[in-house]
Amino acid sequence: MSENASLFGDEPAPAEHRPARQAAPQAKAYQPLPERLRPRHLDEVIGQRQLLGEGMPLRVAFETGRLHSMILWGPPGVGKTTLARLLAQAFDAQFISISAVLGGVKEIREAVERAQVAAAQGRRTIVFVDEVHRFNKSQQDAFLPHVESGLFTFIGATTENPSFEVNSALLSRASVHVLKSLDEEDLLALVRRGEVALGCPSFTEAAAKRLVAYADGDARRLLNAVETAAQLAPPGLASIDETQLERALGEQLRRYDKGGEQFYDVISALHKSVRGSDPDAALYWFCRMLDGGVDARYISRRLIRMASEDIGLADPRALRLCLDAADTYERLGSPEGELTLAQAVVYLAIAPKSNAVYTAYKAARALVKQDASRPVPLHLRNAPTRLMKDLGYGHEYRYAHDFPGAFVAGEQYLPDGLEGQRFYEPVPRGLEIRIGDRLAELRRLNAEAGDTED
Repeated sequence: MSENASLFGDEPAPAEHRPARQAAPQAKAYQPLPERLRPRHLDEVIGQRQLLGEGMPLRVAFETGRLHSMILWGPPGVGKTTLARLLAQAFDAQFISISAVLGGVKEIREAVERAQVAAAQGRRTIVFVDEVHRFNKSQQDAFLPHVESGLFTFIGATTENPSFEVNSALLSRASVHVLKSLDEEDLLALVRRGEVALGCPSFTEAAAKRLVAYADGDARRLLNAVETAAQLAPPGLASIDETQLERALGEQLRRYDKGGEQFYDVISALHKSVRGSDPDAALYWFCRMLDGGVDARYISRRLIRMASEDIGLADPRALRLCLDAADTYERLGSPEGELTLAQAVVYLAIAPKSNAVYTAYKAARALVKQDASRPVPLHLRNAPTRLMKDLGYGHEYRYAHDFPGAFVAGEQYLPDGLEGQRFYEPVPRGLEIRIGDRLAELRRLNAEAGDTED
């Protein structure tokens, strides 16, 4: 058996050595389902079309034989290790795997020695470092001379942003490929593959979708759940429905019900507690979401949305604080980074509220959608050529900075027929009190200029 064969499971035993009944399942029984279904060929890979589709970077590498050092960045269970192994198989390369959690300089030195032996035999080597962000600067630097000399091809896998966690020197010598969470269609296909591999009752459509929601884009998590549910299914069961699935996976599935009614109810409760300016309730629902297994990155995106929708210009700092909290979480991860999100939750709850921009945006979108495509007034048009100037483009446009207060009273900026149309009306709270005063003054000056022209 070749060195790489063990990466994808042992070869089946010869027929004369197999037990008389159910030989194939028993030969692989010790392997968890995710390992049994690990793709052996590129065409078996599910998802990552942005990298493996026709003409995409990794597809080109496979097809042209141009192997390059790379960082595979993506969430857990999306195929980072699988792709690295498939590259080794495709190029008949020695595959050396190092865990940055368990390994160190000793393992790096051993990898270099093995690569040197393989090079002397005319064979390529791929050094795969799982969770490369766990290595410190000196450990990452240890790869540099060997990557530069071409002794081996370096492939690092990380769930963290490599811009923050991988040394710039190593990063400059490797391409970064971003892997995405598997979508619903991909995960449903994996459920069906799992059924076939296990020979178990099929999952009902509702149960399969529950599994997909539970997996949250993680193929390994999904297949482990499929295997657990299949193992605990009573004999003679025709199909595995949601009730049986809950019995098998228990509290974990019930609490983490992404895509289900409870999941969206808790999100709604958090959003409405923030909107209602109740920091205690907002913190409670925030913690309920974390306790239920919701990805903190998802929560951070919802907080950013709340800052725009419910606080707006009443306190523009809210949006910046949420962006900073999301960025800090990316740097710290869980559980330390969750505190910054809690800080954002409390700030949003106590901040002055305004949906004036949100309302104005929706009104403007609605008008544009149903209205005709009104022409841009001539004086607002760009005039880069002599012909355009002769046609009146930009004629009589008044440059605001040439006027007192950088404001041209009475100037028309909306298309003809929409003069005087208003979308944005500030609320009398927070910074929008001052914005409202300023807007009222500008509108007064516009009205006076209109009266003068009449």
